[in-house]
Amino acid sequence: MRPLVDGFGRVHRDLRISVTDRCNFRCTYCMPEEGMDWLPRSELLTYEELERVARVFVERCGFEHLRVTGGEPTVRAHLPVLIGKLAGLGVDLALTTNGATLALLAHDLADAGLTRVNVSLDSLRPDRFTALTRRDGLERVLEGIDAALAVGFDPVKVNVVLVRGVNDDEIVDFATFGRERGVVVRFIEFMPLDASGEWTRDDVVSQAEIVDAIDAVYPLEVVERDGEPAERFRYVDGAGEVGVIPSVTNAFCGSCDRVRLTAEGQLRTCLFSLDEFDLRDVLRSGGSDDDIEATIRGAISTKWAGHQIGQVTFIRPPRSMSQIGG
Repeated sequence: MRPLVDGFGRVHRDLRISVTDRCNFRCTYCMPEEGMDWLPRSELLTYEELERVARVFVERCGFEHLRVTGGEPTVRAHLPVLIGKLAGLGVDLALTTNGATLALLAHDLADAGLTRVNVSLDSLRPDRFTALTRRDGLERVLEGIDAALAVGFDPVKVNVVLVRGVNDDEIVDFATFGRERGVVVRFIEFMPLDASGEWTRDDVVSQAEIVDAIDAVYPLEVVERDGEPAERFRYVDGAGEVGVIPSVTNAFCGSCDRVRLTAEGQLRTCLFSLDEFDLRDVLRSGGSDDDIEATIRGAISTKWAGHQIGQVTFIRPPRSMSQIGG
């Protein structure tokens, strides 16, 4: 087995697998108010195709982490079937979800082999949650988090995208929520992947601001970074930890080890890639596992040094987050 190494010497071990571009919320960051044109079902990779691609990544390229994303993955029918197929590959397997139907699926997902889950949640205030998602569903999400804890997912993480003037007044509220619920809250700096295309640098709440706000109420100490995208901080009183993903102000591109597969089988080497590599065509034209591996390695050879957000050379990708897969 040859590790998957790009031209900058970065070894890649983490595959994010989008299973759909659809969602059961219409979040203002991901979707314009008028909605989006969804992919026809025939264009999505089947579960068998997804398992085959994932197997090549794991068995031929040494990948150790798989994460199932969307869109919203739980809107894909019979999701535990896919989880069972991927769990059979024997690597770390996680799911990122908005939590809206997690209470209904948590038990079946755990039985299928899922061990950990990330729940995206940008407000703990019912009125604000409704405004952000265009759905009155906060209680369902909170029930989903409780269900994830009850079935034993470990860890359960809550991902919060902060936007200045929108939800940055909830930083300490989320820290308190994580401490009391026993979940790991991870704050994510707002990136230029919103569907409206209105992102500006002024919208970003920086890691320094986030940490200072929490530390003033719940003293923190730094945890040594272990290769994950999040900078981690431990509560001094022992009540868990909190993380920040500083994708804009302190990007982790130099240690990035992840690639993404879109729901229709396009391989992306970065969230902000301008190029995609068509694995669906390889699969459906009768390509062998050797052909799949060759396409993967060829894609990785083109990976750039970093996304360059905030620099004059930065070019915004044409797809929003829900179409790429987080």
